[in-house]
Amino acid sequence: MTDITSVGELIEIIRAAKAAQPKAIWFRGQADSSWKLLPGLLRQENRISESTLLSRFKQSAAMLASNRPTSTFDWIFLMQHHGVPTRLLDWSENPLVALYFAVSGFTMHSETDAALWFLRPSDLNKHANIVDKDEGDYIPSFDDEEVEAYSTEHVRAKQRLELYPIATIATRNSPRIQAQLGTFTIHHNARKAIDEVGDGSHCDKHVIPRTARQNLLEELSILGMNRFSLFPEMDSISGLLKEMM
Repeated sequence: MTDITSVGELIEIIRAAKAAQPKAIWFRGQADSSWKLLPGLLRQENRISESTLLSRFKQSAAMLASNRPTSTFDWIFLMQHHGVPTRLLDWSENPLVALYFAVSGFTMHSETDAALWFLRPSDLNKHANIVDKDEGDYIPSFDDEEVEAYSTEHVRAKQRLELYPIATIATRNSPRIQAQLGTFTIHHNARKAIDEVGDGSHCDKHVIPRTARQNLLEELSILGMNRFSLFPEMDSISGLLKEMM
């Protein structure tokens, strides 16, 4: 585990990681280094079932959605997009995106160190016996049969079954997920953090000291990483303009 205090240091860490193991790496930034890799729904103490949340969300969101989702997974993506707790964890193929999310909330977490997580998705999936002998770095999509067992309906029907979380890719059907080069992990019923699966060798945590967060945010701004580049929406424009005043 190596601390990150500059973008240059991040580049060197990634270069070393790829030299040691030339596999795909996904990245996730968290504002508090003590947080485990658990999705929002599984962090709830008094947990409402995802099926109940989904039903209530559909009830109110169906007429508001510009493109009505056609599958349960698409509804879950929409819930995640709008801040409803789900079994999904957001990851990015772009390390600068993850770094931005780690440091952007420094005013709300000024007393804590942040963290940037590295994940080798195909190595995580081996714990769930998702392996392609011909394609060593294979990662399933939400349309593949391996992921069907993680649907809301299946999880609800098989409450006594606990499968390991897996890494999977989704269609980038919104400007936000495309801008963030977004990918996902999805949990099943087990409240087990991704970093606690197996021996944890499929992921690495790099701490961002609290004293480095402001400097990193400035470096990211120089590189064009800001709220509008990651959230290409009207509200982001007003936020940028306020920062200029």
